[in-house]
Amino acid sequence: MLRAHKGTSRRRLPAVIAVGAPAVGGIGLLPTIAEAQKAGGVADNPRQQDFATAAAKYHVPTSVLLGVAYQESAWESHNGLPSRSGGYGPMRLTDVTKATLAGGDAGMAGRSDLASTANDPALHTLQAASKATGLSVQSLRTNPATNIEGGAALLASYERKLIGATPTDPGQWYGAVARYSQAKDKQAATAFAQRVYRTIGGGHARSTLDGQTVRLAADPDVRPATAQMSHLHLASAATADTECPPAVRCAFLPSAVGNSQVSNRPANGIRIDSIVIHDTESSYDSAIATFQDPKSKSSANCVMRSADGAVTQMVPTKDVAFHAGNYSSNLHSIGIEHEGYAVQAATWYTEAEYETTAYLVKYLSVRFGIPLDRQHIVGHDNVAGPNSSLVSAMHWDPGTSWDWQHFMDLLGVPAQGESGVGPVGSVVTVTPGFAKNVQAVQVCPSDDPTGGTPACTEEQRASNFVYLRTAPDPAAPLFGDQAIHGTAAGTDRINDWGSTAQAGQQFVVAGCSGDWTAIWYSGSKVWFYNPHGVNTTRAYGVQVVKAAGTAPVAVYGSSYPDLSEYPVGFGASTQAPLSMYTVPTGQAYVATSQPAATDDYSPSSGAVLIGAKKMYTIQYNHRLVLVYADDVSATEVAPYRKHTAR
Repeated sequence: MLRAHKGTSRRRLPAVIAVGAPAVGGIGLLPTIAEAQKAGGVADNPRQQDFATAAAKYHVPTSVLLGVAYQESAWESHNGLPSRSGGYGPMRLTDVTKATLAGGDAGMAGRSDLASTANDPALHTLQAASKATGLSVQSLRTNPATNIEGGAALLASYERKLIGATPTDPGQWYGAVARYSQAKDKQAATAFAQRVYRTIGGGHARSTLDGQTVRLAADPDVRPATAQMSHLHLASAATADTECPPAVRCAFLPSAVGNSQVSNRPANGIRIDSIVIHDTESSYDSAIATFQDPKSKSSANCVMRSADGAVTQMVPTKDVAFHAGNYSSNLHSIGIEHEGYAVQAATWYTEAEYETTAYLVKYLSVRFGIPLDRQHIVGHDNVAGPNSSLVSAMHWDPGTSWDWQHFMDLLGVPAQGESGVGPVGSVVTVTPGFAKNVQAVQVCPSDDPTGGTPACTEEQRASNFVYLRTAPDPAAPLFGDQAIHGTAAGTDRINDWGSTAQAGQQFVVAGCSGDWTAIWYSGSKVWFYNPHGVNTTRAYGVQVVKAAGTAPVAVYGSSYPDLSEYPVGFGASTQAPLSMYTVPTGQAYVATSQPAATDDYSPSSGAVLIGAKKMYTIQYNHRLVLVYADDVSATEVAPYRKHTAR
């Protein structure tokens, strides 16, 4: 979500609303291929049968059809609702209008270039599929079975045009798969085809949000006919000045002067230690236009398109982008914006976005030494407010529908350890899953910038969090964040981040009661439903901090040197504690890494100021905050071992 740097804010959480009756989370685990095979035949899994039937009808290898659909939609139907980029159904058949491209953005709707873009045949594959199958456009939009048939028909038509036949060898469909991406350049089409064939080679299985178990058996022996790319006659995209790995289609378009700061990170001593995942709350083109508008005072290092994972880099990694609403965080991070809206679960984060982001994040991790964990790969909703007045206004993207566990799996770093809960004082990683972790959330018109939510509704949604309550009881009030609600209860409003613990976050166990687990959170003891520890994984080798003395420890949203350390002409320190938060004595919180020195940067002179004090970043509540190292004592949580009788 777009944010300026120092001193600007946009309030996203309106007045307190009534507490609903939130559902409690389930396991949310996706089946392995072996488990999917045991789950029953295709008769028990209609979508699996739909893929088999369509593949046979149009002479497409089933593995190819499944591989393409997985990359387009993860085999989801999305109840006939379109993606952010106007795609429908498991095969993401597109029907893009001028209004779709504008994405509810009034400024975009008036642009003359959208009309010609909307007439591009690549954005209307739904009509082409209707012509190829004789099926109605409405059926292709809303019926998963016919949508899959339409996708199979398109693939077959591309293959016949390319080689004059529909062979049984999956490897011979490489060119048709690349063509299905509708990409205009060779890099993007190749990247899509490579992702499809990696899926085919490794296999996959998952349960969809509407209860379908779909599997693609691994075929490691498939040999993609990559030479077919030359027959598509696609031009190469310009990639000069970009900082992306080869697998990512990337172009450079600079943000406006004043929307970022020229720097020389990390060579000048400013560490880059985190990556912040955002969504744009607008269309891809509108986000780019915003960053090119000098009045916005906002930017990101990269913007990613929903449909195909195409990336526009707008700020070099050495420079400071204004993306997180916290200058101290901006100083040490790289921001990646994703086309989409946090509130619209039906506006999918595509597999292309997930996989392309994973390539980019792994590349940046190696380049800058950023740890691949949820303490350093964070959402905008995990970034602290820089001062007390801005805490409640901090944004909550990428929202409850970003599948953090899937994304960390793609990074090759799933939560390690045994599912369950250790004793009081041990540490757990929150791992509720996603597809089966259905939570009740309230969505209201002010949460949806597109105007697509006409009234407040209570919805059941697959989610990346567990609700936190004030007692081990489903009827107990939700915990209310002090900055948002004062002493009042929290809500199940979709943007009320204060009452949730998110997948990948780590907390110290404060108690257990039946099916409920307590953790230290935001200075309080809070509870979440966790029968048999299904929503957590035990975490070992983790450093925790607690108050070193007898007084509560002050909590900060930034890490600047003391005022006395600032030389004349550099500026003034704005370092001040967050007034609503402390770490009380007797409580413990997970430190994300070793303490780092306070610092600040002067863009006018290029000078870097390093302070004498060090601060820990800790997982305090839904967001990360900072405490001075001298105020706390740190210990490492040793592995928990069960005692057995001899």
